[in-house]
Amino acid sequence: MKDFFSTIKFKLLAGLVVVLAGMMAYAGANNRLTAAPQELLGAVMVPLQRISAALSGGVSQLVDKYARLDAIIAENEALKEENAALRNQLVDYDRVRQENESFQSRYNIEQSHPEYTYASGFVIGRDPLEQFFGFTIDKGTRDEVERGDIVVSDQGYLVGRVIEANFSSAKVLTILSPSLNAAGVVSRTRDNGILTGDSAYAPEGVCLFTNLSRDTLATVGDQVITTGLGGVFPPDILVGTIRELVPESSGKSTMAVIQPGVEIETLTHVFVITSYDGEAAPEPDAAADAQPESAAPDAASQPGSGAQDTDAAGQDAAQPAG
Repeated sequence: MKDFFSTIKFKLLAGLVVVLAGMMAYAGANNRLTAAPQELLGAVMVPLQRISAALSGGVSQLVDKYARLDAIIAENEALKEENAALRNQLVDYDRVRQENESFQSRYNIEQSHPEYTYASGFVIGRDPLEQFFGFTIDKGTRDEVERGDIVVSDQGYLVGRVIEANFSSAKVLTILSPSLNAAGVVSRTRDNGILTGDSAYAPEGVCLFTNLSRDTLATVGDQVITTGLGGVFPPDILVGTIRELVPESSGKSTMAVIQPGVEIETLTHVFVITSYDGEAAPEPDAAADAQPESAAPDAASQPGSGAQDTDAAGQDAAQPAG
C-alpha cells in the first residue's frame, strides 16, 4: 500500500483531484458550479469535434476524387485528341502559309522574267554528308522538271541545276559545287568569267568567279549575273555580289569570291525554270549531235572503207598474173 502512494499514477490522480477541487472552488465562488461540468465537457469535446470534422471532410473529398476518376480520364483523352487535331491544323496552316508566300514570290519573279516557265518546289531532303549543300525537292517529271533545269530562289537568285529527276522528286546540284560551271559577267564592268564552286570555300557558303583579267576594274560589292552563253543557263540570272578579289596562282588572272544572293544551306523553297526563250536543246540531243564526230575515226574499219577497197583491188590485180 505504501508503494502505491509513491507511484506516478497516484501522483497524477492526486494532481487531477486537486485541479478538479480547485475548479469547483472557483466555480462555487463565482456561482458557476452547476455549469462547470458542461464547460469541462465542452473543453474536452471541441477539439475532438474539430478532428472528426477534418477527418470526415478529407474522407469525403477522397471518395469524391475516386468517384470522378473515370470522368477525369475520359476528359484527359478528349483533350489529347483535341490537341492532336490542333497540331494537325497548325501543320496545315504552315503549309498553306508557305504556299501563299511561294505564290507571291512566283508572281514577283514572273513579272521580272515573263519569258520563263516555273515549277514551285519545297526542299524535302538534304544529305548531311553533302559538303556542297545539295538537296532534293518535291517536284519531278510529272511537273515537267527535267535533268538540266535551272533552279533559282524566291528572289530570283541562281541556286543550282537539276542533276536527277524522278517522277515526283528531283536532286539539285548547287552553285557551291565545283561540278557546276556557268558563264557569268560582272554587271557593272562587263568582265566575263566562269562561275563555279570550290571545296575550300563551300563551308562558308560562297562560290568563285574565275578567269577575270588581272587588271579587272571589278570591285567588292559588284553584282555578278549569268550571260546565257551556251544556252545552258538563262541570261541575266542574278548570282550574288563580289566579296573579295584574289590573284590566281598563275598570276595571269584574278579570282573573285562571290557571296550568293541567298543562303544555299538554309533554303526551304525554290523555283525550277522548266523552259525559257533561247533554251539549248536537251542533253541527250546534244550527245546525239556529237555522235557523228566520234564515229568518224571508225569509218576506215567499216565495210567499203578505203583500206578494204585497196585490198580487193590488189587481189583482182594478182589474178591475171597467176
